Amino acid sequence: MLFALKYGVDLEIIQRSSIMGKRTGQLTLPGEENFFEETKELVERLGADAIRDSDGTHLDPKSKTLPVKIYSTYFVARGHNEFAKKHPEECQQFYLMSKPLTAYSSHLEIPYMEGFFPKQVSPDFDHDPKKWWELIDRSTGEVVEPSLWSLKTEKKEEGNHYLLILENAIPFHRYTLSFLAYALWDPTELYNHITNQWGDKPGDIPFDIRKPHSKAFAKSCLSQWLAEHPDTDVVRFTTFFYHFTLLFNHEEKEKYVDWFGYGNTVSTDALEAFEKEYGYALRPEDLVDEGYFNSTFRIPTKAYLDYMDFIQRFVAKEAKELVELCHKEGREAMMFLGDNWIGTEPYGKYFSSIGLDSVVGSVGGGATLRLISDIPGVRYTEGRFLPYFFPDSFSPGMHPEKEAIENWISARRAIFRSPIDRIGYGGYLSLAYKFPAFLDSMEKVAEEFREIHQAVKGQKAYNKCKVAILNAWGKIRSWQAYMVAHALYYQQIYSYFGILEALSGMAVEVEFLSFTDLLENGIPKDIDVILNAGDAGTSWSGGEIWQNEKLCTMLRQFVYEGGGFIGVGEPCATQYQGSFFQLSDVLGVEKELGFSLSTDKYFKTEKTAHFLLEDFSKEELSFGESKKNIYATEKDTEILEYSDGSVHLSAHAFGKGRGIYMAGLPYSPKNTRLLLRALLYSCGKENEYALYQATNPNCEVHAYPEKGLLAVLNNSQVPQDTGYYDGKGRLQEIHLEAGEMQWHRAEKL
Repeated sequence: MLFALKYGVDLEIIQRSSIMGKRTGQLTLPGEENFFEETKELVERLGADAIRDSDGTHLDPKSKTLPVKIYSTYFVARGHNEFAKKHPEECQQFYLMSKPLTAYSSHLEIPYMEGFFPKQVSPDFDHDPKKWWELIDRSTGEVVEPSLWSLKTEKKEEGNHYLLILENAIPFHRYTLSFLAYALWDPTELYNHITNQWGDKPGDIPFDIRKPHSKAFAKSCLSQWLAEHPDTDVVRFTTFFYHFTLLFNHEEKEKYVDWFGYGNTVSTDALEAFEKEYGYALRPEDLVDEGYFNSTFRIPTKAYLDYMDFIQRFVAKEAKELVELCHKEGREAMMFLGDNWIGTEPYGKYFSSIGLDSVVGSVGGGATLRLISDIPGVRYTEGRFLPYFFPDSFSPGMHPEKEAIENWISARRAIFRSPIDRIGYGGYLSLAYKFPAFLDSMEKVAEEFREIHQAVKGQKAYNKCKVAILNAWGKIRSWQAYMVAHALYYQQIYSYFGILEALSGMAVEVEFLSFTDLLENGIPKDIDVILNAGDAGTSWSGGEIWQNEKLCTMLRQFVYEGGGFIGVGEPCATQYQGSFFQLSDVLGVEKELGFSLSTDKYFKTEKTAHFLLEDFSKEELSFGESKKNIYATEKDTEILEYSDGSVHLSAHAFGKGRGIYMAGLPYSPKNTRLLLRALLYSCGKENEYALYQATNPNCEVHAYPEKGLLAVLNNSQVPQDTGYYDGKGRLQEIHLEAGEMQWHRAEKL
């Protein structure tokens, strides 16, 4: 393949192989039984150097004859039903909450299992409900004395109904029951069972390795498994002990999902151990959390943060012992960042102590790729690309190659900033084999990935500034903000998640800080811009923490002395001392809640030209779900977009720095450009903009001055013409085909 290296008036034709040479490897394919010859064909064609099994598949016995590493999926706490059935008291558990019910008289019956899938969860009567359960009057928040309620099971035609009976309810108050339940079916295996219509296949029962029999079994079982699988090179733990919170309803549909949820880590043993160590007991409410189950959108309480830390230390200690068993047998230990990953927080304090060789995770775009590639403390990282080889994507009439290329282009820009070491796929290879166009797309992705990796791995990409994302979670949720289920779209969050997606491939350095980090340690000296984004009252915006005068004073001083502050949505928001945006003096805008309608607002005039708007017209701006009732508080607030009676984009000088407000930022090439301009403008680095920069928002430049290389990417699936600025600010004009990347010379600065 040829490409043009265009610099000044000279045109040089260079073989791409002069950059990377011929490469194979760094690719993992799924295999399955009775599909060996086709697997061998694809291994050779795609240059794969590893094959793996998947949930529901097994490798063909002939696989060991291939010149590849063998990854074997290993489930620590599921897939051993014979053991689990012998020890039903050691099943994993949930704290669940019944549907809120209104009492219409003093007699109230709560069918607390209503709406749950009885094949997945079952109430725990082995441990005294009067001690471990909690009936709450949700009209007052008070706990109802256990002696006032009773339990019974009624036999009805449609099945058993578990009932709580309260005889002295307060009429027209609402009540919920928080109750312990056993987990009868691993959630991922249940999801796969439903998706693939596995019929009568028995579900995997999850057991809790905190319990004595399960703990001993998990270690002895792994030792035996290693002895029985001498051909396994890499043990792919999927993952360790506790699944993220995923509950199904009575119609076998998802009822509640939180990819970060610790709901499945609960047991009476854990609660007793926690109380012994921390000196206080957790209530069911600390875990049920009014029915929100401590979603990452909730501002975490001290009790919940303590519990997370408690679980993380336990998981790290136990996982380390399993990893050491693998190493003793000469095997690598890989962790899948999904399924049972709770407690193995890759950006947490204890992750590196586990001693894992690698982490593999699903790539849904740039932000999820950075979530994997930035993980510290492992020798290598691997991204599992989409689509997964399941019937929902690989059925007659579908075009999975379109999703594959879209997924690759969105992730590729992030790879240039922080490369993963390997890529791979999962599912039924026999399904993918029926789609020749998809196989062609796999070949293209593998070739480009190796090319990028060869050219830039170990090289530091040029960064224009350093931005800190400020929220209640900080580092532990690096690249994980605004997610509910991994990389899935939700209407309420795309306007915020777009910030991370934009940053994932942007020429800036990114750090994640918590409010506690700032209050305890101050603002790091190398931070140029601080960004706070989210709805008021969420963990991302911060809530009442903004009533802390030390925090606000620190940030005001930071901006006054030349730093930048960008607020998106409802930043720094809490009603306090006459303000809703506590840094309204920095931002130059405020939100009208109705309290100040009697105060006139005169500043509504838009600026006709501005640094932030040079790449596109105001009509091209998109704020997603946006916000209403935002108004300028100062005459010198630069209003850049005003419509429907509200400011949606503005900038405001505050000392030597600037505050910038955006009503939302869904991901798009033009919004990525807008955010980059906002970052540079806020901290006074506008001159950085014309260094290693494409003029066309659909294209991006990634520069590696120390190596003398830069890449220009077409991030769209149609041809693009663009200019790009080199390191001296000189403009070059090039043409890129759909999705194309070109390598060019980059002078050292």
